Amino acid sequence: MAGTDDKKQQQSAEKKKAAGEKKQSAAKHQPAAKQQPGGKKKEVKKETGLGLTNRKAENFGEWYSEVVVNGEMIEYYDISGCYILRPWSMAIWEILQAFFDPEIKKMKIKNCYFPVFVSSTVLEKEKDHIEGFAPEVAWVTKSGKSDLEIPIAIRPTSETVMYPYYSKWIRGHRDLPLKLNQWCNVVRWEFSNPTPFIRSREFLWQEGHTAFATKEEADTEVLEILELYRRIYEEYLAVPVIKGKKSELEKFAGGLYTTSVEAFIPNTGRGIQGATSHCLGQNFAKMFEINYENEKGERAMVWQNSWAYSTRTIGVMVMVHGDDKGLVMPPKVSSVQVIVIPVPYKDADTQGILDACSATVDALLEVGIRAESDSRDNYSPGWKYSQWEMKGVPLRIEIGPKDLANKQVRAVRRDSGAKIDIANADLVEEIKKLLDNIQQNLFDVAKQKRDECIQVIHTWEEFIEALNQKKMILAPWCDEKEVEEDVKARTKGETGAAKTLCSPFDQPELPEGTVCFASGKPAKRWSYWGRSY
Repeated sequence: MAGTDDKKQQQSAEKKKAAGEKKQSAAKHQPAAKQQPGGKKKEVKKETGLGLTNRKAENFGEWYSEVVVNGEMIEYYDISGCYILRPWSMAIWEILQAFFDPEIKKMKIKNCYFPVFVSSTVLEKEKDHIEGFAPEVAWVTKSGKSDLEIPIAIRPTSETVMYPYYSKWIRGHRDLPLKLNQWCNVVRWEFSNPTPFIRSREFLWQEGHTAFATKEEADTEVLEILELYRRIYEEYLAVPVIKGKKSELEKFAGGLYTTSVEAFIPNTGRGIQGATSHCLGQNFAKMFEINYENEKGERAMVWQNSWAYSTRTIGVMVMVHGDDKGLVMPPKVSSVQVIVIPVPYKDADTQGILDACSATVDALLEVGIRAESDSRDNYSPGWKYSQWEMKGVPLRIEIGPKDLANKQVRAVRRDSGAKIDIANADLVEEIKKLLDNIQQNLFDVAKQKRDECIQVIHTWEEFIEALNQKKMILAPWCDEKEVEEDVKARTKGETGAAKTLCSPFDQPELPEGTVCFASGKPAKRWSYWGRSY
């Protein structure tokens, strides 16, 4: 089924793209302006063929597949569930990496790289862990035409790849803490409904693996890393998230406990796990014999953490901010923050306008603003407007004859469509302010939409009603594994079962006598519930 779903998405996206390109080839050679009766000029703007054929509110899945292709984020590959990341999306990944990597280096975490292959004996050493990943593990079984004597797995995650060597490298207390991170790809093969960035068979991520002498040190790092993940989402991607702890049913297989940042997609009514920071406890240390001699000369086991975020971050950003014109990029992660477009009318000083565009770009680049000029002469200004709107560039600057005469530029915001005339003398300061404002506005709007979807409930009837209304549900819960399993079973349907998203660290007051919405037993905490990706 996974291959069929992906192929349908690919065929649909390619069909729409081809239709759009056919229209584009006719539209792009249109003159920049047409002479109308009475001497008025009208820009060719709507005959571009660049528009999306699906609306976000009406057909979210098709809209998403279309926007990531037309916005030049990805291209479909000939193997189902695998996607080509184009420069427009790789730039986002690089910007996030440029933030995160120096931050973990401040924490004295060092980068390394381990092989992508793992032997079956090592992979299967931790029983709960491999059971959690078994259906998704891809195996290499042949070399040329010969069968391998022992099949080799491709890493779905690297605990079992790395920890035999932690056992070798950690001997005494002076070898601790050992704190490593790697930027790599992983492969998770078997699933249904592949979705670019959200569920793919191969994806990019960073994975940190650390070992400590004490649980206190491990606990502290779990939360420090989780805060960095919150910052990635909220400060860079302008996506609001909730920090919390996963339930026993939803925690990392083989770990002690899992913390996460959880986002929510209002259009689909689904939660989405943004990133995770796990305390593995001593379980893997026991399995892989990661022991050391402590300061008293006694043998002790290390405490371990693992934590990761992936290219899923990009998909969440697209889902939250994108609209019916295409992508909407937060300025902090957009490889082009400002696109400058010349608008030369007939008999205008075209060279003067092009020079003004170049001067504008140079002034912005000088202060670190990522700006480009689109001076292609075989595309009309209207065509360019639509293309850069599709790609989500935060701010467009237009320079025409009037702007040249008035020593100004016209700025157009991608998030709101607002148009602002800015004097050349104030250009740099005003553009800086606008970009900051766009970044903040995207977060504020997304938070408002998310918060409007949160519903507090107390009973099973209220829970089902809220679930059917695609809400993110905050409910009092007894925190029992069997109760969560029962909720999953009772809500299973075509759109998927409901489950816990997380128990937020920021807990509302729980009055004495409050009972669990699902079991009627005494409630221990508030938890977020809903359907999820």
